[in-house]
Amino acid sequence: MVQPRIIVLGAGLGGAIAAFEIKEAVGSKAEVMVVSQGETFHFVPSNPWVAVGWRKRKAIEVALPPVMARKKVGFTGVGARRVHPAENRVELNGGQSLAYDYLVIATGPELAFDEIEGLGPHGGFTQSVCHVEHAERAAEAFERLAAHPGPVVVGAVQGASCYGPAYEFAMILDTELRRRRVRDGTPMTFVTAEPYVGHLGLDGVGDTKGLLESEMRNRHIAFITNARVARVEDGLMTVEEVGDDGAVRTTHQLPFAYSMMLPAFRGVPAVFGIEGLTNPRGFILADRHQRNPTFPNVFSLGVCVAIPPVGKTPVPVGVPKTGFMIESMVTAIAENLKALLEGRAPTHEATWNAICLADFGDGGVAFIAQPQIPPRNVNWSAVGGWVHLAKIGFEKYFLGKIRRGESAPFYEKMALDLIGARKLKA
Repeated sequence: MVQPRIIVLGAGLGGAIAAFEIKEAVGSKAEVMVVSQGETFHFVPSNPWVAVGWRKRKAIEVALPPVMARKKVGFTGVGARRVHPAENRVELNGGQSLAYDYLVIATGPELAFDEIEGLGPHGGFTQSVCHVEHAERAAEAFERLAAHPGPVVVGAVQGASCYGPAYEFAMILDTELRRRRVRDGTPMTFVTAEPYVGHLGLDGVGDTKGLLESEMRNRHIAFITNARVARVEDGLMTVEEVGDDGAVRTTHQLPFAYSMMLPAFRGVPAVFGIEGLTNPRGFILADRHQRNPTFPNVFSLGVCVAIPPVGKTPVPVGVPKTGFMIESMVTAIAENLKALLEGRAPTHEATWNAICLADFGDGGVAFIAQPQIPPRNVNWSAVGGWVHLAKIGFEKYFLGKIRRGESAPFYEKMALDLIGARKLKA
């Protein structure tokens, strides 16, 4: 008898742990296979450290084929060219196709650098920490900055949906420049589409507004909110500051010797524009069980999932998909696939909570939002040197988890450890 096949499309933070947890849940009832763009897992939260030389690429990489083989999960690193959900198949970049009974899309996003003239590390004038290759390029540019100090612009453009790394990198950059005794030669401006510092795409969590504004002032980092990047030239960024009515209030001409700007995201080409599967931005439509309404044998998790903004803002601001949320999506999908294979209807729903450790190199901010979208049962944030140490521990733990092929949930335990089980359950 031929086993049903479950394909997991993507092997990043969400896709890798999904493969392990789904295999553990379904056992011998189904074949599990991963289709990845490349054979290496990169721990993306460490990219800001790579960009200032605190980590080398090899330290945050895991070779996936031997791990998947040990867990009895099929694997290919050729990548997907196109998903054909009406035909239950994935077309690979090599021209071959894989049929599936169930598909789990965990591709992450495509980085939309091309939407702003001059943005990005390839053909543009700004750096990125979204991919380890970008972080390596950013590290080379950082060394040039340290040797020849000048103005710095860091932030996130309109439509971005991941703000934590922008704050992290601004503070880490400040920390390393001070260590090298060249911070006095590098005036820094933080540019963000958020309506206020600490919005984070979540309308703030606890006192993230106050905590992050205080960090900015203490570190002499100027900031522009409600910002729309009009274009980037070599050494010059044109930024439009938008009022609450949507009209341009001020246009800033920001010279820079170094800039790192997070781009907006969109769906990857393999799924973009498939009617019934994605929204106009290419993100996967999913119901409360992580299933696509049009193609119910297609599940999705992580950054590729369509989630509407928290509220209207003068400049478009997306919603982040944090590790806590992604992990809960993985568990819901694994349990729902198990149910379907046993002839039962899916019942599990993800708990869309957020936990974040924003490392500043010599301190940091931690926050927990339960649920991620307000109003919340838990709305907590804190600042301290312990956050930097916690982030180091988190990196070590998670890379070990991937190397061992473990599926055990982690984020909820970290939340309990951070603020105490009694308060969290209150």
